[in-house]
Amino acid sequence: MASLLIQLVTAYQKLAPDFIRDRCRYEPSCSAYSKLAFKKHGAWKGLLMTLGRLKRCRPPNGGEDFP
Repeated sequence: MASLLIQLVTAYQKLAPDFIRDRCRYEPSCSAYSKLAFKKHGAWKGLLMTLGRLKRCRPPNGGEDFP
């Protein structure tokens, strides 16, 4: 399951327009964070962490944030 989610994130990284992907306020980007979370924590916890990260990703938030 985690490998499928990683493949979906990789497809997003390749297909999403630059103006969408370049708006991330965090380092690593939200998609890179998702891939790290899926690899480190598995599908379910990685998905919860990804959703939490996307929820936080709005001004004035930003900075370094690793899973």
